[in-house]
Amino acid sequence: MTTQRWILVFIFSLASDTCRTFGSGIVQPFKGESYYVRSDCPFTLTSFTVNRGEYSVTIRRGRNGLLVQVEIIINKVMTLLQNGHVVVQNKRFEPKQKTLLPIDLCLDSVSLPYDHTYQHIVKYGIYTKLRSSLLPFTVTWHNVDGGINSLWVTLESELSTDMCGLCGKQNLAGHRHELIRDSQLHDLRCKTRDPVLQKNHVCSQFFRKTKSCLQDNNSHFHQLCRDNIFGFENSHEVFCPFFQEVASQCNQSRINRFWRRLTRCEKPSCPGDLIYEKKGPAFIPSCSNPDPAPFYQELTETCVCPRDKVFNNHAIGHHCIPESSCSCEFAGKSYGNGEIRSSKCQSCTCHGGKWRCSENLCHRKCVIEGQFVTTFDGKQYVLPRKCLYVASKGPNWMITIQFNQKGLSLRKVMVHLSKVQVYWLSSMFVQVHTTCGIHFQIQLSPEIQLFIDTPDKSNDKIKGLCGNSNSDTTDDFTANSGIIENSAQPFALSWSLGHCHGNIPSNCTNRENENYAHEKCAVLHQPTGMFAKCHPHIPTDYYYTACIQRICNTGRSRREALCIGLASYAKACDGLGVVIGDWRRNTGCNLKCQKNQEFSYNMHTCNRTCTSLSGHDIRCDMDDDPVEGCGCPEGTYLNQGQTCSPKKECACTYYGGIADPGPVVISRQKCNCENGVLSCLPDCDCKNGKVCVSCSEGPVNIVKKTCDHIGKPLDTSETCESGCYCPDHQYEDHFGNCVSLDECTCVFSGKAFRTGQQVNSRCKTCTCYRGMWQCTEKPCPGQCQVYGDGHYQTFDSKWYRFSGQCLYTLVQDSCGNKKGTFSVRVESVPCNQNTLTCSRNIILKLQVHFFLL
Repeated sequence: MTTQRWILVFIFSLASDTCRTFGSGIVQPFKGESYYVRSDCPFTLTSFTVNRGEYSVTIRRGRNGLLVQVEIIINKVMTLLQNGHVVVQNKRFEPKQKTLLPIDLCLDSVSLPYDHTYQHIVKYGIYTKLRSSLLPFTVTWHNVDGGINSLWVTLESELSTDMCGLCGKQNLAGHRHELIRDSQLHDLRCKTRDPVLQKNHVCSQFFRKTKSCLQDNNSHFHQLCRDNIFGFENSHEVFCPFFQEVASQCNQSRINRFWRRLTRCEKPSCPGDLIYEKKGPAFIPSCSNPDPAPFYQELTETCVCPRDKVFNNHAIGHHCIPESSCSCEFAGKSYGNGEIRSSKCQSCTCHGGKWRCSENLCHRKCVIEGQFVTTFDGKQYVLPRKCLYVASKGPNWMITIQFNQKGLSLRKVMVHLSKVQVYWLSSMFVQVHTTCGIHFQIQLSPEIQLFIDTPDKSNDKIKGLCGNSNSDTTDDFTANSGIIENSAQPFALSWSLGHCHGNIPSNCTNRENENYAHEKCAVLHQPTGMFAKCHPHIPTDYYYTACIQRICNTGRSRREALCIGLASYAKACDGLGVVIGDWRRNTGCNLKCQKNQEFSYNMHTCNRTCTSLSGHDIRCDMDDDPVEGCGCPEGTYLNQGQTCSPKKECACTYYGGIADPGPVVISRQKCNCENGVLSCLPDCDCKNGKVCVSCSEGPVNIVKKTCDHIGKPLDTSETCESGCYCPDHQYEDHFGNCVSLDECTCVFSGKAFRTGQQVNSRCKTCTCYRGMWQCTEKPCPGQCQVYGDGHYQTFDSKWYRFSGQCLYTLVQDSCGNKKGTFSVRVESVPCNQNTLTCSRNIILKLQVHFFLL
């Protein structure tokens, strides 16, 4: 048995027609014989209209015989070629007359590759190619010193019957004199001359060798050679493209072996480390794209790197290096091979031009900032009315929000659950931790905002404005009735409770506010501004729009509304570990702190209050996002009067109240409050190894230390019960014994299980460990899809929108050094008159094994 490997490639294309012009004036039309025109006048090379869209290529030659200016129009977008530059007039225009425009009236030249809604411009081997996104229409040219010495237009289907220009029609040969007369554009300063009949030694020698190939056409091409070379006998840029064109038509003839020597036309030179190839890949392997899909590109004249090297497009010059030495790029910065970039959420290592990143450790959040909502899965929308809404709800908890009747801010946040811990993070934020796996921050100043962490056990039972946290944005608009709505308004209103108090405007209602908002919110977009550091991590579009809408319809001062809008973006950046800097001072948004407190963008409250001195500070155990606001600097403690004081002035907190510094009697016990710590003489008679715990020793020490309470926050409503409890580092299990944490039992369906025992629950295998169940499950298969105007869904069910106009790899298994067996690439094809996608090219590459017996 033998095994043969085959690559199956599906490429669908139509037969193509090509019109060429090269040398000092040779034109090969779509149909009919080639001819020569010597002129420095502007000419229409080809022009036609399809679906009311105008397409044309206009050329002008200089005194050196080369094309010195080319104008290409695709659906009213103009591209100019001159002096080796490519200039795109991005604004669609209506020319008053058919004539070439001076290049200094247009924009600066663009860098390649260049992508536009209607066209792509790329380096294509030693050539440059412009390809229309609307039609099977391409223009390819070759730049040399002094201009362009060859250019051709390719149409892959019969596009129009009203075609005109030097190229003639696709289906009908035209007469030379008529084509020249009808294609010349108005210009009184130019001249068109008749060819001069004069013999040329090089032409004679060359065409003595081509008789067997060209046969009856030999004399015609010989005449074209004399017309083309007259006056340009020393210009290789003029006559070499002609000889190369004839030699390519005699592909099997021996003329191909010596025509360069005969005509003194040398091979094209390549810059730097690159090497010339007559037939090679148009897109060579580079650090950015080491595998440019060779099955998709044609072979052409090109400059390539030596074997086992790739083009280093991340560095200046034309150098070739091993792929393993390639650098990586991120946010405009280059990272060498092996370098690491880190953020709060993940770290990435540069490996041979590609990033290898760790798992994203940051929790997803639902954010409600007034009328602006971001769901757990990242869907962003605006609430339509000022109502009482269910922000999020689970099996045993619910969070609701209520709007002010006046203004567009929240009036209050209501939490419906059994046990919670609430504590201040700064003068602006409070943190709420619960026993049911839901944790959130509430910003209270300057307006109420809500930031809910993804629940510990995310599932479809979570509902409300925040969605269900299942990594699938397509079902985030699941209404209270269970149906998935198509828009935000009916979805949001399905989660409203009771009567609403008016609509939330979607447009600006105050022109002065609108002008102010556009000017001031633009600071978010500035590419070198204070927020630019976060641009690669979080796009500004949503926050910019929200900033404008907030100011437009604010019930407070415009400056205060602006600061709230900017703070929204700054907080989102801080959540990813991107520190913006002192943006408040730079924008006039400074906050004033009361008494002797100090402002910080990263306020720490762990062990910064007098209360924390009386026992363990639970804030030190929480991994909360950084918040801004006022608080006490290190070495001082916030007392009951909201003043930062030294330790010796702190009162003592215990489970029954507060004791001032000095001696005090609590529950008939003699105690002393010193440096915020309360100490009392014990009065207990415990047996069986248990220890005495007094109510005066604080809430942390009197909690019933049982395996049932592991992982549960303190319930501050419990009544103090002095008595005997298991000693430190031991817990009472479900059988009444004092055990270590490692031996703690668990409960499932009313039955107690010891450490290490397992149960199965809803396709999960759960193991008892330290009083908690640790569960594992097999991952479900994923699906990647793309549809509509750039909507993509990853295998992890994350939806995003991207309207790029290039060819993109949707999926492949040839990652790293692994040889792949398949790849799927997609390319959007836009509509003619707008930027919507009408269709999509799909390229499927499969590797199939055939077994031959």
